[in-house]
Amino acid sequence: MNHTPYRLADLLRVMDRLRDPDTGCPWDIRQDFRSIVPSTLEECYELAQAIENEDFPHVAEELGDVLFQVVFYARLGSERGLFSFATIVDTLVAKLVRRHPHVFGGGEIEGVVTDSVSVESVKASWEAIKREERSAKSQGGILADVPLALPALPRAQKLQKRASGVNFDWPDAAAVLAKLEEEIAEMREALAAGSEPEIDEEMGDILFSCVNLARRLGLDAEASLRRASGKFERRFLAMERQATAAGTTLESLSAAQLDALWEAAKRAERRPR
Repeated sequence: MNHTPYRLADLLRVMDRLRDPDTGCPWDIRQDFRSIVPSTLEECYELAQAIENEDFPHVAEELGDVLFQVVFYARLGSERGLFSFATIVDTLVAKLVRRHPHVFGGGEIEGVVTDSVSVESVKASWEAIKREERSAKSQGGILADVPLALPALPRAQKLQKRASGVNFDWPDAAAVLAKLEEEIAEMREALAAGSEPEIDEEMGDILFSCVNLARRLGLDAEASLRRASGKFERRFLAMERQATAAGTTLESLSAAQLDALWEAAKRAERRPR
């Protein structure tokens, strides 16, 4: 049966009902700020996966799940007198208008700026405004407010991007690649010495340099690694299928046989369809 499309007000009302202490959902009633953080992260990763797969009906669904997380936090904030959904919207709109002076003339939503600007100048202005905001929050350091809770790859990329804003950066990708080769050489020395603390440190340096190389190439390290993991998964599953078709298992195969299956899986991906 068709129904009139629901609106944002309906979503907020659903949240009210779910948190109603008398008639709401027992699970939703028990939640607090900390307890729903894992769900928030999971929903964001599911959204990223749907986008990677270009599964746009699923993207719409996952966006709804992410929006629900925002509404949930808004309800929790309202119950404790901290903030409301209206506060979230007001803060967001004010920040967007403030950070886009090249679009919103006079700081007004309908204010129009007719002068053209380059992408580079927009980025410079954006970072300058963010620095002012950090200073106003007593977070004046260049690396201030880069969240510790970020996954390691995007956090490394964000730290490097902030540092590059004050010209603390490699001149080009070739220089980063040379640094990566230097770090690999140092890893060989650490392995030869058998020093676990040094091996661990050099492994971190290699990963950090890989992220830096991705950034200099205009790539997102997290997305690149996610695609590489997906490629590995596809090929490994193809190996399993080949082994099953031959009446055997991967566990029973020699290293040479496994390598042969891997190469076959790679060739199958390259083959025109």
